[in-house]
Amino acid sequence: MSAFETPWATVNLGIELHHGESFAARSGGDALPGELSIGALVQPGLRRNPRRAHLLVSTVLGKHLPTDPRIVIGAGNRLGDLVREVLGDREAVVLGFAETATGLGHCVAARIDAGCYLHSTRRNEPRATTLTGFEEGHSHATSHLLQPAPAAIFANNLPLVLVDDEISTGDTAIDAVRALHAFAPRSHYVLASLVDMRTPADRIKFEAAAAELGARIDTVCLASGRTELPSGLIDTVNSLPDPQLNPVAAQPGSYGRIELTWPADIPEGGRHGTLRSDNAAFDVAVKSLADEVNTRLDAEFAHRPVIVIGHEELMYLPLRLAADLADAGTPTRFQTTTRSPAYVLDEPGYPLRRGFRFTAPEPDPTAQRYLYNAQWPDADPVLLVVIDPPADTPELLAPGGLVDVLTASGADVLIAVLPGADPRALHADRTVEPEAAFASHLDKPAINSRPLGGDLPAALRGPEFGSYAPEDVSWLLKDLSDADLEADVTERERRIQAGVAHYAESLPVEFQPDAEYCELFDRVLADSAERLALAVATVAELVVAERGENVVLVSLARAGTPVGVLMRRWLASGIGRAPLATPHYAVSIVRDRGIDAVALDYLAHHHDPSSIVFVDGWTGKGAITHELTAALDAYHAAGGARFNDELVVLADPANCVRTYGTRDDFLIASACLNSTVSGLVSRTVLNAELIGPGEFHGAKFYRDLIDADVSNKLIDTVTAAFAAISDRVPGAVAAIQNSDRTPDWSGWASVEKVRAEYDISTVNYVKPGVGETTRVLLRRVPWRVLVREADAPEHAHIRLLAAARNVPVEVVPDLAYSCMGLIKELPR
Repeated sequence: MSAFETPWATVNLGIELHHGESFAARSGGDALPGELSIGALVQPGLRRNPRRAHLLVSTVLGKHLPTDPRIVIGAGNRLGDLVREVLGDREAVVLGFAETATGLGHCVAARIDAGCYLHSTRRNEPRATTLTGFEEGHSHATSHLLQPAPAAIFANNLPLVLVDDEISTGDTAIDAVRALHAFAPRSHYVLASLVDMRTPADRIKFEAAAAELGARIDTVCLASGRTELPSGLIDTVNSLPDPQLNPVAAQPGSYGRIELTWPADIPEGGRHGTLRSDNAAFDVAVKSLADEVNTRLDAEFAHRPVIVIGHEELMYLPLRLAADLADAGTPTRFQTTTRSPAYVLDEPGYPLRRGFRFTAPEPDPTAQRYLYNAQWPDADPVLLVVIDPPADTPELLAPGGLVDVLTASGADVLIAVLPGADPRALHADRTVEPEAAFASHLDKPAINSRPLGGDLPAALRGPEFGSYAPEDVSWLLKDLSDADLEADVTERERRIQAGVAHYAESLPVEFQPDAEYCELFDRVLADSAERLALAVATVAELVVAERGENVVLVSLARAGTPVGVLMRRWLASGIGRAPLATPHYAVSIVRDRGIDAVALDYLAHHHDPSSIVFVDGWTGKGAITHELTAALDAYHAAGGARFNDELVVLADPANCVRTYGTRDDFLIASACLNSTVSGLVSRTVLNAELIGPGEFHGAKFYRDLIDADVSNKLIDTVTAAFAAISDRVPGAVAAIQNSDRTPDWSGWASVEKVRAEYDISTVNYVKPGVGETTRVLLRRVPWRVLVREADAPEHAHIRLLAAARNVPVEVVPDLAYSCMGLIKELPR
């Protein structure tokens, strides 16, 4: 499509892209024209989903469109020049957003000679430490992890430059800044993007959010504009013919492989951070790599053009390789695979003329990946696909894999496998002191900051706080029983979704069940008591077998607390072993805010930190598993003790922990109710007006609900079932010990799939499993419930709750969990 051709989506569907201003002039030697308009930078494309039917396809990013690599680097250089104008001569850290902007962010960092470049990742590298993470709305895969090696290269108070390909409304950007600011506050942020499509109303909202954070946030872009969409676009796109993917030629293409050489001490990209000191060696290594590839291409594909294809987040090194090939005289284009499904249409003026769908080569048999176009007009290019070891799997070559679908189209494919740097080695080679990097964060008090001296608060126990016996649990919480914290559910949800309030700052009004629901709870408890008892005993014995008898149970309030009480009861019972007197505490952990640091101080003061075992009820998609690891790492980096971050759960349907009682998604009776099955204690609260420095997170004790309390009924019923299941415990423990317990995070992948299919802006609104779905219906604003089977007994109570709240229940036979709850997205 030429720069003067009217886009197909404009002519046929009425999607208009209006130019505002251009900001970047030509940089020395780049292949771009002097000024860049919105029409020159993006083209309107389509996608089929029920909420947003359009996407902006960049002409200079090298993602969906095969692009001259020198144009891609030139766009990054121009954006970097704009960033440098804002920063002046100040040092900065640059962060690129996965997956789309990992290469663009690296280009910006190289252009401004940043001290550190890091990109977020969707791949959980087990050899690396996850420092923190955040959620990105309005993208196909929303969860970002940060895994710098070591933490101190990123965790400091330098200005932070965040790089993305586009700003649509600014909501995604401010959500990311808010999450990062909560973890490591900075005074200055710069948001850099190729295009900025915010409306005046979006900009006002963005400025208000920046003022709320108390930080300076600058934005720079190559060009600004706005998108005008016709009414009924979603229905119009859904009515278009089904796209034709994975074209098949009469004669398949060839397949070859090359093992690339790369220095072990040089990071191949920014997943674990790259430093200014790495740049010179990186440049030399890329030149050597290009010579190596050129030799192979000359031997097998002489005089043919090449499309270098990066795989997802691995963008910058393939981009630099493509540029060196082009500089050496080989006609070269660059693009990458993607997680994002888009609508393919072979029409002049439409940017996505051809598409491939293939099984993800990384270990996830349910995941699909995509590649668009991968063709060169009037030429027969070689497709050089650059991957790293986690993608070098049998799925790459299997039927439906990337090599299979590309060669079936007639393309000749050369897979180039790049050895990746070991993050442990990078960490060992870098001598930055994390304590120094975090010291600035302690200069000003924050909510629940670690006390610099002074006495620690006292633990709370029943019956003064909570209805559990005092020997069953000690609550490391501040008593907020007299505070007015409850808010209307819908208004509370709207404020949370709008970003003006955090979910932990208030409480939902406690749902009180009717007689029919109470009768159902009693039946569920009676029917599941032995199954619960077996899972409790199994996980408790696994903990003792692997961590020793002198353990301290620390449950994550409040879903983990009934499980912690039951584990303590089993170990004290003397069934099958000598009785153990195991301390049990309940502490608060808050998504995006971390674990209660003052509670950790208390535990470290009273117990050996190595003896602490963190306990939760179940895993949903695994977000709290990430949160716990990141929070404990940050606590240690700030000078605190080192705690073991392994999370122990009763049920692990998300497949994200090693120590569990079961991986079945079954009904845990303690999930059926709110405080009346959890010691009459509310969910935890972290509110700056009520929680000061040196104080525990807070919670309420609902004394007025004592007549409805079934907390001890559940505990006593399951405890009474211990004897009946005792002979099955050794076998259950052995079965788990002898199995492959490696977390594969398959639950998270299935959540991402549902999020994409239902066009939900963030995985935070998808709550998988029986327990999480129950929570949605009890204390959020539900949109719909998905169930695998229409009449499964484990979600009978969920169907009752859904009917009571007029929430539709939809049967999805291939659902990975028994059920999922979807939170309604409210207008802001």
